[in-house]
Amino acid sequence: MNHESQILAGLSCRIVDALPAGASPHLVAILCHGFGAPGTDLVSVASELVLLRPELADAVRFVFPAAPLRLDDVGMPGGRAWWMIDLDRLNAAMQRGELLDMRRETPEGLAEARARLMDLVHAVCERMSVATAQVVLGGFSQGAMLSTDVTLRLEDAPAALCIWSGTLLCEDDWRRLAPRRRGMPVLQSHGRNDPLLPFAAAESLRDLLQEAGLQVEFLPFGGLHEIPREALRRFAELLMQLRASGA
Repeated sequence: MNHESQILAGLSCRIVDALPAGASPHLVAILCHGFGAPGTDLVSVASELVLLRPELADAVRFVFPAAPLRLDDVGMPGGRAWWMIDLDRLNAAMQRGELLDMRRETPEGLAEARARLMDLVHAVCERMSVATAQVVLGGFSQGAMLSTDVTLRLEDAPAALCIWSGTLLCEDDWRRLAPRRRGMPVLQSHGRNDPLLPFAAAESLRDLLQEAGLQVEFLPFGGLHEIPREALRRFAELLMQLRASGA
């Protein structure tokens, strides 16, 4: 796999593919990391997906943007974030054995992060000669939340959405916007024992999307806040289906 670093729409991105020089991809998968992770956190996913389905190598270009906020000053050297979270609130909830249900919340900084990712989608489409309908958006945790928000708000629908351990935010807005994406495939995975984001909230997100007519494949698993091997396998299968359908 070829690895290249580029600045796209002001974001530092790692681009991974195995396409011949100058070739346009059939699909572009933009995958966003979670809060506190380095910008390269998900880069190895590209090679894992191609190992699972080698046919993806000459069809998909993977783009891994680094979130714009640095977390060195809050004790996370090298960590980055799409928006800041209230760490004191999170730690206090965990100490009480509680999980945060954020469905009614619109995090401060989400609008700015949304604008950055939307700009990245447009830059990818222009630079790589693809339509929005050839872009798959997704990510892990905070990156999954952002990708969900952007997917519902883009003018044109992307090819699909991948939600690894995300949660429901902005419930009223997402419920209003989701019917615009009727029929769009979604892969969503969540650990039943996730200590950070409630499994019940993931089920609520699934239900919201399904009720709006999106085609959600929901993958619960027995683990924690993570991406299990089965979620990677199902994402590889989704990319193969999109490749075959001419998305």
